[in-house]
Amino acid sequence: MQQNRTELGALGEFGLIDKLTDGVELNDNGTVLGVGDDAAILNPSKGLQVVSTDMLVEGVHFDLSYVPLQHLGYKAISVNVSDVAAMNCVPKQVTVSIAVSNRFSLEAMEALYSGVKAACQNFKVDLVGGDTTSSRSGLVISVTVLGESSNNQEPVRRSGAKEGDILCATGDLGGAFVGLQVLERQKVEYLANPEMQPDIEKYAYVVQRQLKPEARMDIIHELSELEIKPTSMIDVSDGLASEVFHLSKHSGIGFNIYEDKVPIDRETYNTAVEFNLDPITCALNGGEDYELLFTIDQEDYKKLEKHYDIHFIGYAQELSKGINLITKQQNVVPIQAQGWNHFNEK
Repeated sequence: MQQNRTELGALGEFGLIDKLTDGVELNDNGTVLGVGDDAAILNPSKGLQVVSTDMLVEGVHFDLSYVPLQHLGYKAISVNVSDVAAMNCVPKQVTVSIAVSNRFSLEAMEALYSGVKAACQNFKVDLVGGDTTSSRSGLVISVTVLGESSNNQEPVRRSGAKEGDILCATGDLGGAFVGLQVLERQKVEYLANPEMQPDIEKYAYVVQRQLKPEARMDIIHELSELEIKPTSMIDVSDGLASEVFHLSKHSGIGFNIYEDKVPIDRETYNTAVEFNLDPITCALNGGEDYELLFTIDQEDYKKLEKHYDIHFIGYAQELSKGINLITKQQNVVPIQAQGWNHFNEK
């Protein structure tokens, strides 16, 4: 059955904006005026504000041969919210700008924005503006998020870890990278045989980790309720090893990480083995998990020791001792960061 296709040129820029932002609701008290004027009007609280911007480029960050537009819209918001979470702050408003070629229809852009709106609703963040323009190549999405510190606390930086702090990771790691391998294999098989049917049901968890990551705002709210302020924090976008190096560089300390404490989901583990990949390497260097990595004072350990989704994977030590992985055999192996580099191919 032929689907309806509305050309973007028939709408014009402002007509497209009206279509895509139709039904957007404002929920935050700090948003006075959202989409529709030359600029949004905000009335922030007395807390400090944080601002972060991310850009997603077709062919670099996503492949539309296997990434649904709804999921892409959701992910674009989620990865930006994750940056705010990584500062121990709460997201308030976002702007979304897109550059799009004439190969995309209005219906395709509405699918993209359905994901954007779903994420905004889930993370309780207001869509207050953005821009649209034409592109001569692929789709480009740029999102800016504004957030605020909670409970009048200073945002948590990468630079506060000290010797003896406990290194914590949320959720599980390596799944997004393994999910990408599944999708890439399916793409190769499809190109070889367009009649084939996708077979990804048994990989549902790792595929979802790649296509629709969830920013861990739940952890931020729980830390606030427990009155725990991490000493340093970052989100795992480029791989665990890379993020540990960032904490080390900014805090001036080293780390020991225990291999048997790094959280890896069973499906991630089994699928990695199927692809002849080392599961711990996937966790260390894979990236795009968007979990939180943070350090806490030892005195806060008791408050979190029974938390089902926060894992104690190592500790901070003096810088001269380096950054090491303590293997299951108790060998000390220096870690090298080999995660995603935005200016080189993997």
